[in-house]
Amino acid sequence: MSFIELDRVQKFYGTTEVLKSIDFSVDAHEVVCLIGASGSGKSTMLRCINALETIDGGEIRIDGDVVSGAGVNVDRLRRRVGMVFQSFNLFPHMTVLENLTIGQRKLLGRGADEARERGMALLERVNMAHRANYYPDQLSGGQQQRIAIIRAIAMDPEVLLLDEITSALDPELVAEVLNIVRELAGDGMTMLLATHEMAFAAEVADQVVFLEQGHILEQGPPEQIFRDPKEARTREFLKQVIEAGRL
Repeated sequence: MSFIELDRVQKFYGTTEVLKSIDFSVDAHEVVCLIGASGSGKSTMLRCINALETIDGGEIRIDGDVVSGAGVNVDRLRRRVGMVFQSFNLFPHMTVLENLTIGQRKLLGRGADEARERGMALLERVNMAHRANYYPDQLSGGQQQRIAIIRAIAMDPEVLLLDEITSALDPELVAEVLNIVRELAGDGMTMLLATHEMAFAAEVADQVVFLEQGHILEQGPPEQIFRDPKEARTREFLKQVIEAGRL
């Protein structure tokens, strides 16, 4: 049994069907990159897995547990599934360390000392312990995104969802954020990434999924998707990516 399973998942915004009977699975410790044009459904798919959007058909399961539909314990789900957004979403009135500890204390029930120790260990890992008492507006965009990632990791999630986490960054800041994701992949974290960073996807992904207008058009290992795509639309998309210098 796969660790994450989407079974005939549908999502509508009004009369527009943005996810069209998605069948998809992810194994434990697998890194899956979702690619496709803007509006293809990548972000919506991630948001449905984390119950930020309700689905209109089908079922989502994590390790066999149904996590969609009525009666789902959303707080429990979000303790299992961490999510990082392109807009950082740090609490601006809290220091870096406070951002890292509040969820641990409120949702996991950790004591202040334990939460602080975990937060500082993660800051050391990303070479930012000296920024523990800074506020988000005192950090660069790349630093804020690194904090957003380790804030999610501080909750010890089983799965990490990353939604275009480099889109809001200047090009020179992208590498420092992707390095953290690369390390997490090496540690065996189960991850789904919606990304436009094709070279990075080719490097870290176990599986690449190409979405087109709300359905999965093609999926497979990165060497197949990037070197020998079967679908004409996939080839067209990647041609544009190559011409833009992103692969």
